[in-house]
Amino acid sequence: MRASAIEFRLRVVIIVIAICLGFWSPWVEAWGPRIEFAGRVSLLEWLALELSRLGLVSFTVATPVVIVAGALVAAIAAALRIWGTAYLGPGTVNNAQMKAGTVMASGPYRYVRNPLYLGSFGMIAAICFLMPPTGAVFVLMIVGVFLLRLVLGEEAFLTGQLGDPYRSYLSAVPRFIPRLRTTMPPTNQQPRWLRAVIAEINPIGVFLTLAVFSWTYNNELMIRAILVSFGVSLVVRALVPSIRQEAGSPE
Repeated sequence: MRASAIEFRLRVVIIVIAICLGFWSPWVEAWGPRIEFAGRVSLLEWLALELSRLGLVSFTVATPVVIVAGALVAAIAAALRIWGTAYLGPGTVNNAQMKAGTVMASGPYRYVRNPLYLGSFGMIAAICFLMPPTGAVFVLMIVGVFLLRLVLGEEAFLTGQLGDPYRSYLSAVPRFIPRLRTTMPPTNQQPRWLRAVIAEINPIGVFLTLAVFSWTYNNELMIRAILVSFGVSLVVRALVPSIRQEAGSPE
């Protein structure tokens, strides 16, 4: 069930391929004429239509409700990514190999063990609002299982490297569902917010896309905006010295 080292190294590529398949949804042409849920309409629009068909709200109200829900998911995802990266550091976050220094129990890691993976899943869930409904379901299932495999692989690696201190951390902090209160004592480690914001341009771009461009009701424009934010994040990761240098430095 655990992800292999090659899967961890190629994790971004694997997730990008899954997202591309979700947007493409080649099965729609075969299922669409027979199954309403399998059409090419975006999940955002489909959810708004379903809310209005159920009589819960009118379509004119349902659409803003869904847009706000998608933007909220993206905002929480971006916040988790920035918060986690501020403490862990972009070099560790973006490294092609698993790294083990000391047990990270600062910032969000006092409340949940995997804020970055939660943030990644939330960001992908926000992107799914722009996919066909069946594509969105496909991506959420595939990526959800893949992220779980990555988590299990990291936990096994860190347990082997850090031993009992990490086992104690595992028993004190939940894997995915954050605790509102924590028994973990705060540390003196200081977050580096500016570096984290620069490193997490992509989830910020996804949030801005959902929060701003959704009101244009132009799905193609929103997809382009997300592609631009992803491209900018790759360029920044390659060019910004503080991120590039740290990525090659030891923990």
